[in-house]
Amino acid sequence: MNVAISVLLADDHRILVDALRRLIDAQPDMHVVATATDVAGAIDALGEHRPTVAVLDVSMPDGGGFEVLRRLKELELPTKVVMLTMHGEDHHVMEAVRLGASGYVLKRSADTDLLDAIRAVARGDAYLTPSAVRLLLTEKRSDREPVLSPREREVLRLTARGHSNAEIAQRLFVSTKTVDTYRARVMTKLGLHKRSELVEYALQQGLLEPVG
Repeated sequence: MNVAISVLLADDHRILVDALRRLIDAQPDMHVVATATDVAGAIDALGEHRPTVAVLDVSMPDGGGFEVLRRLKELELPTKVVMLTMHGEDHHVMEAVRLGASGYVLKRSADTDLLDAIRAVARGDAYLTPSAVRLLLTEKRSDREPVLSPREREVLRLTARGHSNAEIAQRLFVSTKTVDTYRARVMTKLGLHKRSELVEYALQQGLLEPVG
């Protein structure tokens, strides 16, 4: 039996949080383990509950969801992040991707998109609105190469060479969940959605050439 997806909801609009909690808790495959209304509360809840997915409001007080994303890196938790926002501003989308968010959902469509987003990022995929995907594809076509960390590039290379999560984790001395996190970040940054697209990108970048 599959383990239910545990979810943290962080938003300073209590009415919205209550509505989203009811929506999520009504699903057989997920449940809300904690809620927060500010950055400090979200950080505390992340450390205490270690949820599978954190749904973060971009505009909370004291730095909002972006500050929580930055702190999440420091905590080195495997939690995947879906950003929730009133607007789809380009700079917010790019900042979310840069900081490692795996999903980006508009509040006005949360009742239809959020559940799909939570399921997608929980299994290691990316979930972005159509406008966000178009923006990322435009970025891909530009002269600016997406910046991957050395560890993200290594996970990309090993994934493209056909290694399993367990094999990659053993090589890099990390957990399989950490491998999932790195792969999700790579796919989000590159605007990719399938393993085959990762392989194609790795080939284009010369990452599959024999080493040594």
